[in-house]
Amino acid sequence: MRATTALLVALAAGPASAASVTDGVSPAGHAVVQAGAAAGDDGAAEFRPPLVFGDCHIWPHARCAGADLRHADLSARDLAGADLRGAKLARADLRVANLAGANLDGADLSGARLEMANLSGASLRGTMLVGANLELARAFRADFSGADLRASNFEAVRAHYAWFTGADLRDADLQEAKFNAANLARARLAGAKLRFTIFPDAFTEGCDGCPAE
Repeated sequence: MRATTALLVALAAGPASAASVTDGVSPAGHAVVQAGAAAGDDGAAEFRPPLVFGDCHIWPHARCAGADLRHADLSARDLAGADLRGAKLARADLRVANLAGANLDGADLSGARLEMANLSGASLRGTMLVGANLELARAFRADFSGADLRASNFEAVRAHYAWFTGADLRDADLQEAKFNAANLARARLAGAKLRFTIFPDAFTEGCDGCPAE
């Protein structure tokens, strides 16, 4: 966060300051590097290098399995196809992030912010999402099999053709979520809020708390 704050100050100071690289330390204790978009002679914005957390570069198809990204600000970042298996992302800010096709199997996203994130085609098998906020996220064909989504905010999520086999959604806020043709076999929804939630053509065999057909 200090790196982000310093960068904003540099941007306010002018192009010369914004061109410098801002170094900082993440809440997890890792060195963080972020560069601002410097204005060239023609006024055009130059390339912005990605955030770097140790050996983890924040860009599409990143190889960050097991990375410690707790509390990291990754909002609006492009992590499409990234390998984040087993990554520590508790309370990370992933609002509007692109995680399409990313592998988040076994990752810890407890309390993470994922509002309006793109999770289409992502794999979140066995992922910890307790208390996470996924409001308005896109999760087309995402795989949440065995994921722990207890007390999460899943409001207005579009989860068409997604898999929730054996997922724990107890006490989650599923209001206005759309589970079109989703697989909810053996999922647990006891105590979940289901106001205006729809399950057209969903597979719900063995589901505890799914509405009766």
